[in-house]
Amino acid sequence: MTSKRVFAHFNKRDQQTSVTMKKTYALLLGLFCLIGYAQDKPAADNAAEVAKKLANPVSSMISVPFQFNLDVSIGSANGYRMTTNFQPVVPVSFNEKLNLITRVVLPIMAEEDVMLTGKHFGLGDAVISGFFSPKESKVTWGIGPALLVPTATESIFGTGKFGVGPTAVALVQKNGFTYGALVNQIWSVAGNSDRGDVNQMFLQPFFAYNWPTGAGITLNMEMIQNWKYDRFTGYFNPVGTMVGKFGKQTVSFAIGPRIPLNGQTLGDWGVRSAITFVFPK
Repeated sequence: MTSKRVFAHFNKRDQQTSVTMKKTYALLLGLFCLIGYAQDKPAADNAAEVAKKLANPVSSMISVPFQFNLDVSIGSANGYRMTTNFQPVVPVSFNEKLNLITRVVLPIMAEEDVMLTGKHFGLGDAVISGFFSPKESKVTWGIGPALLVPTATESIFGTGKFGVGPTAVALVQKNGFTYGALVNQIWSVAGNSDRGDVNQMFLQPFFAYNWPTGAGITLNMEMIQNWKYDRFTGYFNPVGTMVGKFGKQTVSFAIGPRIPLNGQTLGDWGVRSAITFVFPK
């Protein structure tokens, strides 16, 4: 697809859908900007320490990422999909030795000519994870439950099922490097009987390097294996990151290509960007 066709493709978007998306993003971003500016004092952690904690999925730091994923030229109709993942991370001190790290991933989706013809906009299914992680350990790790909640507002964006299963993460951080993997396996346990059962695994190996300035690079793969239908999908996401401030609010930015591993079933190419509002203790 040429650049002219891409721009023409986006210009065809339904005006009402576009306005709804803009209002949703403005509301969410505005809310957390206000939370940030309401803090009593600036973040105590320096940029390098914030970047290190952000590279750790089970760090004891509140963060509110908005991750934007654009996939272009999907299928024979050259459709597109924009997925905005709202994924707050909130740590809770469970006891003297353990933290409970809660993590929510709620997709906000807009697509045209992908699974169905025409334009569609709405929420996808939420995944809620809880990691019990030791406060002191040579190797950082966490384990706990993962819940699939059918919050999708259109059937094409969700499974129609409640699901549950285990999730785990393990990583090592040393000399600016972070490497490890996160995994979960979910089975459906209730929901719409007319929809197919859920039996799928999510695997995310990751590698990051952060300089003392707080800038860094992150490489990860996001892979989903659907055991019921013997179907694999995945992306490779290399992004550049940096830590900065909006006034007193500490934020992290990320941007890079989004490379599908399944050809046209996921699109010819894509872009990932993110802004993360950080609230260090």
